Amino acid sequence: MAQIGTGKYTYELIPDFFKLPGGEPFGLISRVAADAQDRIYVFQRKDPPVVVFDRDGTYLGAWGSGEITDPHGLKIVGDTVYTTDRSDSVAKSFSLDGKVKLSLGTRGQHSDTGRVENWLVERAAGPFNHPTEMMAHPNGDIYVTDGYRNARVHRFTGDGRLVKSWGTPGKGEGQFHLPHSIAFDPDGRLYVADRSNKRIQIFSPEGDFLGQWTGMGGPNDITRGRDGNFYIAEQEDAGNPAYVCIRDGEGTVLARMASRHVHGVGVDSRGDIYAGLTQDRGVDKFVRKG
Repeated sequence: MAQIGTGKYTYELIPDFFKLPGGEPFGLISRVAADAQDRIYVFQRKDPPVVVFDRDGTYLGAWGSGEITDPHGLKIVGDTVYTTDRSDSVAKSFSLDGKVKLSLGTRGQHSDTGRVENWLVERAAGPFNHPTEMMAHPNGDIYVTDGYRNARVHRFTGDGRLVKSWGTPGKGEGQFHLPHSIAFDPDGRLYVADRSNKRIQIFSPEGDFLGQWTGMGGPNDITRGRDGNFYIAEQEDAGNPAYVCIRDGEGTVLARMASRHVHGVGVDSRGDIYAGLTQDRGVDKFVRKG
């Protein structure tokens, strides 16, 4: 097996680690996430959309058939799975075994953001127009990045009441060109993967701009591990391959590992990384050795 990474962040790469029962192929994989018990949830564009394995690769079950048309974002906080259904413009949370807890948006109803060219909208609008990620914040509110045909972050109360939205289309501070993923730190700061601007923007819970990380391919996904580091799935860029990148809480790059085209990245309690692949329709596992 290939050894990649550096120093404390050295990994053994195991391609196509998970296998579906009966040799079934995966659909396009949008996201991968681990729960507190190190069960790994693979979010695929195929019914059933959520497939669950243990960290050793044993298939545990699947759920969500008929609930999600176009799987995009998936994050796990505590005992809740937060998802977005991109083309139906719905953000929906589930229990760990697949029971619906909260649904935001009306299926197939999109806010008016005008023309869209290369994912850049004419104007920002309310929820939703092809949302990308949903996640609960330490303050109990829920934040949703609304990205493919909008340029906003929306904040909701835990029971689904819209509190505020921020963002406009563009390249400036607090502007977005395809906000694609979201993560939080224990102090409540929001880390928004502003994909087509090739940066991570950092905000207060109220939406105040605090800073940004640059020097990356378009970030498809950002996940904060239990070690306090951030794991970022970067797109191919300017002749460079896709990368799985690890940054500390200050944004310093700790390791950057070439990958197949990776759209979602999850990390378990031992620091092993799971890379969800869209084009190759599998999950590569990076087993931490350092």
